[in-house]
Amino acid sequence: MYRYKITFAYDGTNFSGFQIQPNKRTVEQTLKNAVNKIAKNPEPPLSVIGSGRTDAGVHALNQVAHFDCPYKLGNDSMRKALNSLLPLDIIVKKAELVSPDFHARFNAHSKHYRYRVDQSDFVNPFKRNYTAHFKYPVDVAKMQKAAQDLVGEHDFTSFVASGSQALSNVRTIYQADVHRDEANNEIVFDFVGNGFLYNQVRIMVAFLLEIGSNQRPVDDVIRVLAAKDRNQARMTAPASGLYLVSVDYGDQNNKTIDESESIK
Repeated sequence: MYRYKITFAYDGTNFSGFQIQPNKRTVEQTLKNAVNKIAKNPEPPLSVIGSGRTDAGVHALNQVAHFDCPYKLGNDSMRKALNSLLPLDIIVKKAELVSPDFHARFNAHSKHYRYRVDQSDFVNPFKRNYTAHFKYPVDVAKMQKAAQDLVGEHDFTSFVASGSQALSNVRTIYQADVHRDEANNEIVFDFVGNGFLYNQVRIMVAFLLEIGSNQRPVDDVIRVLAAKDRNQARMTAPASGLYLVSVDYGDQNNKTIDESESIK
């Protein structure tokens, strides 16, 4: 078996999230169908292991997964083969033959998520599936200041939705930034961390928007983190504005196999 790492993008609008679910269209199942067709439908079917799950409606710019294949193809041949079988709302940007110990989920060092909020007076029909909408004035400087209280290792129990299956709610955020995109009339939130809990980014964004619109004091993050109570951060921003920007693997990024070896 030969292990491939794929980096791919998808429009999450018409998917019920990444993870396979009965009778629902998911990213994982769509990729799995393509991989198994390339592998000539072996039994048992091959699995596709993603770097993590995304919810229904969430998008990805550079999601990562791996799979094992009984046939050895060149990197670009694998990329083209997959794209020829995938629907138009998923595209494989890169396929790489990697060492057998590479694992898309367990080897990930950090993930970068971005959230976009449109500030038009009314919902833009061409952006409604790709941004959230919040028309009220916000103080970006306040949100940027408050976001820094999220940086570091914390117990994020107050910022995780019910239904989470995580054994621990402790996570580390390395970077949290908020800025205004004047050209697109959007507020953009960026978070980089070692992992994120169920709906965590969407809850943090909703919380920061409350601070930016003067519904909460700028230092309220500290109090709510200490409370470890989901009722203290009530709102969840919609899925449409969330993007998985990238997954970083540190030294594992260098463990790809040379292209000349992949076609021997």
